[in-house]
Amino acid sequence: MIDSNIVQPDVTLTLSREGLVEEATVSVSLADEALADWRGRPWGETIDAATGANIGKLIEDVRRSGASSIFKVKQRFPSGRQLQMEYTAVSRGKADGIIAIGRSVQAVADLESRLLAAQQEREQGYWKLRDIETRYRLLFDAASDAVILVRAANLRVVEVNVVASKALGLAQGAEFSAAIPARDRASFEAMLGKVRESGRAPGILLHMPADGSSWSLRASMMAIDSGAFYLFQMAPLGAGGVAAPIADAYSVEDLIQRLPDGFVVVDKAGVVRSANPTFLDLAQVGSESAVVGKNLKRWLGRPGADAGVILGLVRKHGSVRLFSTQLAGELGSDVEIEVSAVGSGDLRAEYVGLMLRDVSKRLGAVRSAPAEDSPGPQTLEALIAASTEAIERKSITKALENSAGNRTAAAKALGLSRQSLHIKLNKYCLGDAN
Repeated sequence: MIDSNIVQPDVTLTLSREGLVEEATVSVSLADEALADWRGRPWGETIDAATGANIGKLIEDVRRSGASSIFKVKQRFPSGRQLQMEYTAVSRGKADGIIAIGRSVQAVADLESRLLAAQQEREQGYWKLRDIETRYRLLFDAASDAVILVRAANLRVVEVNVVASKALGLAQGAEFSAAIPARDRASFEAMLGKVRESGRAPGILLHMPADGSSWSLRASMMAIDSGAFYLFQMAPLGAGGVAAPIADAYSVEDLIQRLPDGFVVVDKAGVVRSANPTFLDLAQVGSESAVVGKNLKRWLGRPGADAGVILGLVRKHGSVRLFSTQLAGELGSDVEIEVSAVGSGDLRAEYVGLMLRDVSKRLGAVRSAPAEDSPGPQTLEALIAASTEAIERKSITKALENSAGNRTAAAKALGLSRQSLHIKLNKYCLGDAN
C-alpha cells in the first residue's frame, strides 16, 4: 500500500489563464499555512523575485503547449517561511486556466544530508576497523611463538603467523589435526574438550612427526559472529622440557635477507613459505606476512611462463636457470625478471627455492642504445627515418656521379636548390661541402 503522505503534493494551485490564484490547497505538513490571502493575487507575487519574474513566460508556455517540465522556485508562504519547491503546471483547457502542482524538495535535501552523514560515519568506522586489523596483524606476526587460529568446526587453519608457517609448514586452509601424531591425539582431544568447557586449557606436549621435536601447545577459545575458533600458541621445547628458541629455518638466512635479488621459498604447490625483502619490493608489498601462505602464481602469471611452468620444470629437471618471465606487483607494476630455481634435496622436491633478478633496466638499455652490429632501429619511426636517409644519400651520390661533380646540375636533377644540396652534403659528409 502506498503512503498517501508520499504521493500527495505539498501545494496545489488553481490558476486563471492570466496566472491569478483562484484556489490553493496544502498537504498536512503545511496545514498551518493560511493561503486564503493568495486568492486573486498573481502567482509570481508569492515567489521570490529571482524566479517570480519568469512565471509569466512559463504560463504562456503552458497555455501554448498544454504542460510544463519540472521547474524549481523558492516559494514564500504567508507565515514568512520559504521553501524550495518543484512545480509542474498543466493546462485545464484554453478557457479554464492552469493547475500547478508543487512538492517541497526540503525532505529530499534532508534525506541526502542524512545519507551523506551515514556514509561518512560508515567510512570512519571502516578506517577504524582497518587500523585495528593492521595492529592485530603486526602483533600477530611479531609474536616469537608459533600462533595459529583454527576454526573449531573443522580444525582448519584460518590464520597463521610467519613463525608457524616457517617452523611447522602450516598454511591457510590446512587441517591442523593432520600434523598431530597418533600418540598425542588423545591428549589433544582432551585438551580441546577442556577448552570448549572453560575457554582455555593447560598446555600439553606434542611430538611433531616431521622431525620428532617436542613442542608445547596452549589453547584458548574465541567466539565471534562468524563462528568459534581455537587460538593455538606453540613453542619448541629443549632439554628438560625448557622452552628453546625457534631455530632459523635456513642457515644462510642473514645473507639471503640482504641479497640484491629476490629470493623466495615455495612448497610443491607453489605456496610461499619465506621471502626476502627484495622479493617484497618487487611484489610491492610491505611485509613478509603479506606473501607467506599465498601462491606464487599471484605474482608470476604470464601465459606460458608462469609459476606452474617453472615448478613443473624443477620437478622434471631438478633446476631451472635464467627463465625469462614477468612479475606483476600489487600496485600495478610489471617487471621483467629472470628466474633461477632449484628443488630441495629429497626426491619429491617438497620445497623449491627461486632467485628472481630484475632485468628491466638491462633490457631497457639494450633497446634504447643498440650495438653497432645490431640489425638497426627498433621502432617504426626510427626505421622509416633510417630508410629515408639511406635513399637520400644514395640519390645524391648518383646525381653527383652523373653530373661529374657539378653541384648545380646535381641539385637541378634532384629537384633541390644549390643551398639545400649543400646542407645535405654536410649532413651525409659527402665530399668537400665548401
